[in-house]
Amino acid sequence: MAATEVILLQRVDHLGQMGDVVKVRPGYARNYLLPQGKAIRANEANRSRFDRERAQLEAQNIKRREEAERLSERMDGLAVILIRQAGDSGSLYGSVSPRDVSQAVTEAGFTISRQQVSLAHPIKSLGLYEVKVALHPEVVVPVIVNVARSAEEAERQARGEATSVEEEAELAGDEALIEGEIVAEDADTTVAEEENTVA
Repeated sequence: MAATEVILLQRVDHLGQMGDVVKVRPGYARNYLLPQGKAIRANEANRSRFDRERAQLEAQNIKRREEAERLSERMDGLAVILIRQAGDSGSLYGSVSPRDVSQAVTEAGFTISRQQVSLAHPIKSLGLYEVKVALHPEVVVPVIVNVARSAEEAERQARGEATSVEEEAELAGDEALIEGEIVAEDADTTVAEEENTVA
């Protein structure tokens, strides 16, 4: 298929800056760039309209970028905690999506949408993750997402302490898990000794 020419109305990653005339696939233009207001078709009428409105568009872009930079200074070092159920190995029952991260950041006092959260892959295990939040096409802020089973575990993860199953049992004073492992080891030793005496 033939490429479609569009004029970018804002910076688009891996594509170009405001005012650039770029060729993209028709589906990308029709389904993403045009409906999102990130570009307009590059015909003569739109080119002349863009040239007339360029100064105004650039001023609006600068204003939005300055607002995003002020917000990014307030969000600097932001860490959010997401409590999720997980198995003994640390694998989540489900996953953490951009919607979950945006809700947590909004609850922390900064209104963002899920489209502003950039996750390469859904988060599927416990731990600390750095997630990028795009406040503006030119302003990206890292946010630390702490995925844990409980608030106490989240605090330990934030301090950098390991949170294995055995350590959690020790910290909670739960001897049953530890004793269960010792009993299992004793049973294995007893079976091995019986096999040696029979042979």
